Amino acid sequence: MATTIEGNDGVVTVKVAASSGYSGQGRVRLNDADADLNFQGGTAQATLRVPSARFWGPRDPHLYPLTVTLNDGARDTDAYSLDVGIRTFAVRGDQLLLNGQPIKLTGFGKHEDFPLSGRGLNLPMWVRDYELLRWVGANSFRTTHYPYAEEAMDLADRLGVLVINEIPAVGLNFEDPAEATAQRLIQATQQLRELVARDKNHPSTVMWNVANEPMGGPLLGAGQPVPAAVEAGTRFFQQMYDEARRLDPTRPVTLVGVQGGPVEWHGIFDVVAINRYYGWYTQSGRLDEGAQALTRELDELHWRFGKPIIMTEFGTDTIPGVHAQPPEMWSEEYEVEFLRRYLDVAAERPFVAGMQMWNFADFKTGQGTSRAGGMNYKGVFTRDRRPKMAAHFLRSRWAGR
Repeated sequence: MATTIEGNDGVVTVKVAASSGYSGQGRVRLNDADADLNFQGGTAQATLRVPSARFWGPRDPHLYPLTVTLNDGARDTDAYSLDVGIRTFAVRGDQLLLNGQPIKLTGFGKHEDFPLSGRGLNLPMWVRDYELLRWVGANSFRTTHYPYAEEAMDLADRLGVLVINEIPAVGLNFEDPAEATAQRLIQATQQLRELVARDKNHPSTVMWNVANEPMGGPLLGAGQPVPAAVEAGTRFFQQMYDEARRLDPTRPVTLVGVQGGPVEWHGIFDVVAINRYYGWYTQSGRLDEGAQALTRELDELHWRFGKPIIMTEFGTDTIPGVHAQPPEMWSEEYEVEFLRRYLDVAAERPFVAGMQMWNFADFKTGQGTSRAGGMNYKGVFTRDRRPKMAAHFLRSRWAGR
């Protein structure tokens, strides 16, 4: 039995799907409110009112107990319980609204990677990560680049952390043959359906992301996007957006764009989300030039789309303990100055609705000329969760300490 919760101003619509096409009676209870359910063909719906509801959010992640029971008139035959939050999350103009109030997302992209356990589920690591998110003053993260374990989502619910939930559609290339794109659409649509079905009742999930860094041709100044690839991507993402909204009309949907990728695709979605590395991969070592390039692009994107913009990745590789004055690439000082400029640019633009730095912690990668020691060192914490200078800097900005 699966339950969908849709809440608005204390009025909660509960949609229930029972297995085996069940037809019969049931009952739903949310806090002190309850209602009868009449199942036809396995589904039922009821509307409950929770007077003076406590709206879920980072400052008060209040959860209500919800229970659905089935009965044959004389006794209960099945029951299903879960904790739910009552909240709204919406886009208005170029702002994000949580419970009707503007909110700015602060946080990170991150990976489930830790020494000894590698990429496997490590529950003590998650407890520590949430402690560090709170310490640094972050209120959100993106599940880069795959759905996280259900235990991680349960903790986000209980701790009031906002999550951009993402399917594992990374680096899609629309220069591939049409047959390959058609197969990817089938796969991505199935992944989206499974993710929404699993996580739609988590109040922490505030947005769906259908792809990370899709490509429509050469990147980073190597050439212009290929028109046929851009058109193929437009068709692909319009179908993904429509499906996400059909599955869940209560949450915004986004796509995370790569630096140098087609900007047209952002027009399909509710929120513009971008990964940018001016001052690292381009304008390398030239922080002021990088900030100027970022300023120009943010203003152009806002002028073109008029939507909230979230920077879902920005950062520099930083080897712990490497220092330089003046700041040089790979040093801790360079990471701090890079972040300072990005946060300053964003603070001057009210339409920038979120800054999620890449990355929360250093993580293991394959070997390569840009991967010292087979590591991605863009974390503000080390792989074993020790803070770099950048973590203290972000804490001073986000936590006011």
